[in-house]
Amino acid sequence: MADDFHKPTLFEGRSFEAFKGGEDPAQINRVAHETAGALLSRVREDPQPEVIDRLLAFTDDHGIDAVAELWSRASPRSLPGSLWRIYLLRVLIRQDPEQASYFFERGTEVIPSIDPVVAGAESPTGPKEITELADQILRGLFTGDFAIALERAAAFCRIMAQGCLSIADDAEIGAPETASTLTTRALRFETIGDELTRSAALWRTDELD
Repeated sequence: MADDFHKPTLFEGRSFEAFKGGEDPAQINRVAHETAGALLSRVREDPQPEVIDRLLAFTDDHGIDAVAELWSRASPRSLPGSLWRIYLLRVLIRQDPEQASYFFERGTEVIPSIDPVVAGAESPTGPKEITELADQILRGLFTGDFAIALERAAAFCRIMAQGCLSIADDAEIGAPETASTLTTRALRFETIGDELTRSAALWRTDELD
């Protein structure tokens, strides 16, 4: 990673809508898989609390670009691609927990599934609770069942997607541009949720590389 990152890099909403991942050159792809595999295996073998805390706070200290440099272009159904998506979601939540909790709460009201139970957030879910949920999911990658952590993140994404769509419907007449932005954001959440669900299934069959 670069050594010159000192302040977190803000990840703007429009960057989230534009995020599509991409194909890596062979060298970058190899480094992404090697670093993700080494990190995960090392920490899970000896999950010391202070190490976990540093991993949780990494993007707070160095910015999301430090993680993106390693893993953002990996396949969405790979270990580095999955780690990138979890870190990305945590950054989005922590940069605007009030908005995130607003979308999440609306999503829990309208989603016709057990995803709120799977996600595991406290109810009602305010800024504090949504931030704690992000930390719990990321921590679960290193200390708990990796597939369950991915499924919790996927459930979170589906809830957020439903919340964005519901609020977009409210804004469609009076604020069509806002409605369009929220619809695009909902699609991105839905897509990432699907990718994380698939990754969880691959992990359980030992096929997530």
